[in-house]
Amino acid sequence: MKKAILNFQIRNKVSSFFKKRRLCYSLVLILTSTSINAQNELPKIFRAGAATSNITPKIGTSINGNMQDATVRQIHDDTYARCIVLDDGQTRLAILTADLCMIYREEVDEAKLRANQITGIPVGNIMMSATHTHSGGTACSLFQSDPDKDYLKFLRERLADAVVRANNNLAPARIGWAVGKEPGQVFNRRWKMKPGKPLMNPFGKEDQVKMNPGIANPDLLEPAGPTDPGLPVISIQTPEGRPIALLANYSLHYVGGTGAGEVSADYYGMFVDRMKELLAPNDKQHPPFVAMMSNGTSGNINNVNWSAAKAPPPAALYSRMREVAEAVAAEAHKTYQNIKYQNWISLSSAQKEIALGVRLPDKEEIERAKEIIAKAQGPVMNTMEEIYARETMLMKDYPKQVSVLLQAFRLGDLAITAAPFEIFVEIGLDIKARSPFKPTFTTSLANGYNGYLPTPEHHALGGYETWRARSSYLEIGASTRVTKVLFELLRKLKNEQP
Repeated sequence: MKKAILNFQIRNKVSSFFKKRRLCYSLVLILTSTSINAQNELPKIFRAGAATSNITPKIGTSINGNMQDATVRQIHDDTYARCIVLDDGQTRLAILTADLCMIYREEVDEAKLRANQITGIPVGNIMMSATHTHSGGTACSLFQSDPDKDYLKFLRERLADAVVRANNNLAPARIGWAVGKEPGQVFNRRWKMKPGKPLMNPFGKEDQVKMNPGIANPDLLEPAGPTDPGLPVISIQTPEGRPIALLANYSLHYVGGTGAGEVSADYYGMFVDRMKELLAPNDKQHPPFVAMMSNGTSGNINNVNWSAAKAPPPAALYSRMREVAEAVAAEAHKTYQNIKYQNWISLSSAQKEIALGVRLPDKEEIERAKEIIAKAQGPVMNTMEEIYARETMLMKDYPKQVSVLLQAFRLGDLAITAAPFEIFVEIGLDIKARSPFKPTFTTSLANGYNGYLPTPEHHALGGYETWRARSSYLEIGASTRVTKVLFELLRKLKNEQP
């Protein structure tokens, strides 16, 4: 009996010992797990950096943006590539704008690859777009302008440098955005005209609309489309509130009004200068504050009020540009005051390459073009018929399809879509209205150049933006296919959003 009692007491002590050990072990596991979780839940840090690179062309090289080539004679104001790099701790995105009318896909791809090799930012996470100034260096053959090979090499290096320098400037930051509205600087430039006078195009066929029909023209009927006055503004600051960078987007083609042969960043550059005056007037910091503007969906939008009762008096060179820049900057500054900042947001990107058909000239059109060119005085084509005949001959050997890159970025709850076209405003408005992200805006002339992107309805109306040339050559249904893919990318980003 005593032995049984003794055994029971021993078993109890052993059991109690192991229970205590298990309890201690459990406590160690809990504490270890808590320590690991604490390490995994360290505060998330959002970083941003911004920088510029000078891309001003040499005197004596080409300026495109017109039906005939021009030569750089003077630099009114330097042109730049401007870049913002954002980093959420896992993903880095680079957004770059360049003061160019447009730029080849090949140059952009090489610049992205060089930036990737130096910074490690994935090529698919880099967005590069042209602002569409018509007074910058030529980076793409269009009408009678061709780029200088040395300038293209220079551009590839300088675009990449802007990304690298912005990446080097990464520092803790906060970000916010708001959307303003400036309706006074945008007008649809395609007009329906009163019946009675045929609108003949350079191909000997009749259009239903006229681009830039003339102020106070008695035959004006109504604009052939809407405008988009929206002005999204993204602001990036240090955690203490010092401005790092600002990105705006506005759907205005360009303004113009430069001196002959003078290089200028147009109103985009003047907007940047004005935002610096408003937000960082005595900017002595390093790195300096960077403002930039991307071109929205402005393929059929310009700055002339065609329905005005009478034409305004001739404006001094650059004065209209400055008026537009100051009006848009004033609204951007007002919008800036309402921005609420976040210390951290998640970032993501998506892109897809698609093939689009090309509207090639037929045998009859080619023969007609040959006859027109044979009668021209040349080598410079002067009349619209001659210019488009030349384009027809250049288009006859184009491939039946071209590959285009479509892209979308997500910055928290904001989205940016990007495509390599001069996009019609109806397309941008549709994307804004139906996007799963609010706000959403579209950047035109991004990641290459494939001409105008009218809707099928606008193709039916005709007009300059639909005339087949290297500036407008995609299949009639291209915009429908492009929009479909952009919505696919937006949905993908939405589904992947944390």
